[in-house]
Amino acid sequence: MKMRRYGLAAFAMAALMIINSCSSDPVTGKKELMLLSEEQEIELGRQADPEIVAQFGLYPDEALQRFMQEKGQQMAAVSHRSQLEHQFKVLDSPVINAFAVPGGYVYFTRGIMAHFNNEAQFAGVLGHEIGHVAARHSAQQQSKGVLAQFGLVLGRIIAPEFEGFANAASQGVGLLFLKFGRDDERESDRLGVEYATKLGYDAAEMADFFNTLQRTQESSGAEEMPSFLSTHPASAERYKTVRQLAEKQQQQEGLTDAKVNRESYLKLIDGMIYGEDPKQGFVENEVFYHPELRFSFPLPADWRYENSPQHFQMAPKDGKAMMMLTLIQGESLEAAAQQLLQNNQLQAQETKQLTVNGLHALAIVADQVQQQQATLRVLAYLIEFRGNIYTIMGVTTPAEFANYAPHFERTMQGFASLSDPEKLNRQPDRIRIKTLPRSSTLAQALRNFQVPEARLDELAILNGMQLDDQLPQGTMIKVVAR
Repeated sequence: MKMRRYGLAAFAMAALMIINSCSSDPVTGKKELMLLSEEQEIELGRQADPEIVAQFGLYPDEALQRFMQEKGQQMAAVSHRSQLEHQFKVLDSPVINAFAVPGGYVYFTRGIMAHFNNEAQFAGVLGHEIGHVAARHSAQQQSKGVLAQFGLVLGRIIAPEFEGFANAASQGVGLLFLKFGRDDERESDRLGVEYATKLGYDAAEMADFFNTLQRTQESSGAEEMPSFLSTHPASAERYKTVRQLAEKQQQQEGLTDAKVNRESYLKLIDGMIYGEDPKQGFVENEVFYHPELRFSFPLPADWRYENSPQHFQMAPKDGKAMMMLTLIQGESLEAAAQQLLQNNQLQAQETKQLTVNGLHALAIVADQVQQQQATLRVLAYLIEFRGNIYTIMGVTTPAEFANYAPHFERTMQGFASLSDPEKLNRQPDRIRIKTLPRSSTLAQALRNFQVPEARLDELAILNGMQLDDQLPQGTMIKVVAR
């Protein structure tokens, strides 16, 4: 969580859907119902781009960003909509995800870049996402009004009435993460194979990457998997189909020496941050620490959480409450409080000034009222700290407020300045590329490079291998170290 100050643009979707017209599918040539013109589609992506960058941040690696942009432009040039001004960016997120939004904007997270094991895998997924753009799948979904949350955890467990609060910091972005049907996914698989092969890559490697995704899903638990996995299911049938498509496309293109480019890709990601970046905030022993902003606060036991550059959210497993920390603008605590009430359509019931670990603060109990009846109750603390005003909101129903208020208060009253040097100087894990000095199994090689036993399975998945795989001398593998 970098806690940047960004204005959030609300997208006027209804205004973009005024024109009801039929157009030709750029890939198949068939007529289809399309409520968005190409100009509107491009504008939607142009408006979404700064929101997405604000939400996740760009990964600060010029070489990686240049690689993403250059390879993306090469592939866009052989796509069915080469006339679009495509944009390609690597986001600073540990989540394994890749997605495209209308108008030619394609994003990969550093989390997914870390899990590719060669350039051909990257190219296959890149072609898949460009395929969504080429076939106008995003625009079609907007036309149908099929929207989905991007949330990793909270969007799946909180009660529907809390969604306005959960999405308050990303309402524009949330409109653009769409779930595609299996037919759309199959078409994008086919297009990904076609585009990657035209650039000389072995597109069958994309099928192997699906196996990595499947293993990641199985090791982490399906309910906590990001949208890339939930909307890109890896099945045995899909694996087989992609490999068959790749073989057929290579024959059609006359490609006899398809590129994989394993070593050059691994060298590219050597040193990449892996997992959470501590400077953006991290949770340890049910306490959230933010070294860059120099504060900490406790989490309720067993609550799930979600961290982003703009906010930190948490919720119990039963989904009956939620809390969110974010920055709020205002020249004073009182002015910020009025803004908070207005933005969330809240009616204050109680307000009091207090101190939280020596910091000036304002506590508010407020209700969201509909048809003269309180539907939600909020406890909010606004806290002045190092020139910023932070707000922590706890949200639940009036009937559950007495049960959750103690959890809210413990977290809010636990907000404090962070001075522990070990936490302030915590370094991230990074991918380190190692070359085997002798033949061995993957497990033996990882142990030789001081990988803890508890992380062997994780590193096997990261390398797209099995622990008992026999590796020849000179093989490059990924390890994780600070």
